Amino acid sequence: MDAQSPDLPPRPPSPPLTGSPAGTHAWRGARGEPSLADMYGTVETARQGPFWRKLLAFFGPGYLVAVGYMDPGNWATSLAGGSKFGYALLTVALLSNIMAIVLQSLCIRLGVGAGRDLAQACRDSFPRFVSLPLWLSAEVAITATDLAEVIGTAIGLNLLFHIPLEIGVIITAADVFLILALQAFGFRWIEAFVVAMLGVIAACFAVQIALAQPDWGAVLRGFAPTSEILANREMLYLALGILGATVMPHNLYLHSGLVQTRGFGEEIEERREAIRLATIDSSIALCFALTINASILILAAATFHYSGRTDVAELDQAHAFLAPLLGSTLAPTLFAIALLCCGLNSTITATLSGQIVMEGFLRWRIAPWLRRLVTRAIAILPAVLVTIWAGAKGTGQLLILSQVVLSLQLPFAVVPLVMFTSSRRKMGPFVAPRWLTALATTMAALIIALNAKLVWDYLSG
Repeated sequence: MDAQSPDLPPRPPSPPLTGSPAGTHAWRGARGEPSLADMYGTVETARQGPFWRKLLAFFGPGYLVAVGYMDPGNWATSLAGGSKFGYALLTVALLSNIMAIVLQSLCIRLGVGAGRDLAQACRDSFPRFVSLPLWLSAEVAITATDLAEVIGTAIGLNLLFHIPLEIGVIITAADVFLILALQAFGFRWIEAFVVAMLGVIAACFAVQIALAQPDWGAVLRGFAPTSEILANREMLYLALGILGATVMPHNLYLHSGLVQTRGFGEEIEERREAIRLATIDSSIALCFALTINASILILAAATFHYSGRTDVAELDQAHAFLAPLLGSTLAPTLFAIALLCCGLNSTITATLSGQIVMEGFLRWRIAPWLRRLVTRAIAILPAVLVTIWAGAKGTGQLLILSQVVLSLQLPFAVVPLVMFTSSRRKMGPFVAPRWLTALATTMAALIIALNAKLVWDYLSG
């Protein structure tokens, strides 16, 4: 039985599966109501007209997903890699981005082709004793993600306004009002806010890199693969860190749900076109995320590495060193602004992925503000305790711990995704091509192996 808060708007009826291409007989039970029901199919798409007009209607979800690829955990690994080894690890950032594009394309295929997000697909495919642990795993991943956002936002507030970390952590609870205000105007407003924040982040790094004046020839060479990464154990470890912190479990649930906010129709050809357009949107957005992550690494290489500071890994360290190295007080301010915008963006995506996971696995529907407060309260408690007890150094260690927790949860999202999208019984004519399944399987195995090594290294000290 669904639980629904009385202050939520009435749910729209489930859309009919006219011409449903996916093998509905292969899923246990009817599709049921979609997650994020009040946003389902609310963004109109252009059925006719030029290609750019059709693509513009699908512009948005990919950028919400891209936010997860530039969280504070990614910042920390990129700073460490750039300061220690210069531009050499840019090739790892590129490889990570290619992996992300492939896996997110499978999320789109599942959401559009099967009409189910990843949480619903798990619920409708596995017995309860399997789906419930998968739900718990997803909730743990979202909480760990939220923990990283709490820390990143608090550090941003501290760097910009000198607010003590423990107070900044508590202030982050107020972001629930931002979510409520945006949701009241419609989903397009949420997407517009995220894209605007990404624009601010990009502008901040563009100015900082202009001030740093990197060696662009060395930057281009850094994107080329090198055997030195395998020969140097310390470089390999940081490369594993960049790869391991890239694909976030909650992003796989998020994207398969967000793509259904588009009213793309139910016919086979309409869905084929929706998959193609949404994949283009996602790929462009993830290339933008690569630009941001590469900018962090380039900035660290051009400033810290070439000035002999090869041990910079903490966010507050990077902020403190930028001004004397670049001779400008503007650079650290822009760094802090970008970090704060990153935290605000991640707040939105964590809330939406939390709703998708809870509604998909359990069919529980509670008010978004209540869901947000519960999730953030769980994340705030350890952050407050650690900042009071150990200060800024403790938050850095907690940030690393959150990435380790995410690494542990990743296989429980990636493996079902590849299983579902490779099944013709479940996907019908939208089953992933064999070459794509083989590529995704190889990437999933590599990501899982690298994450397992990171976890082992962390536990073994």
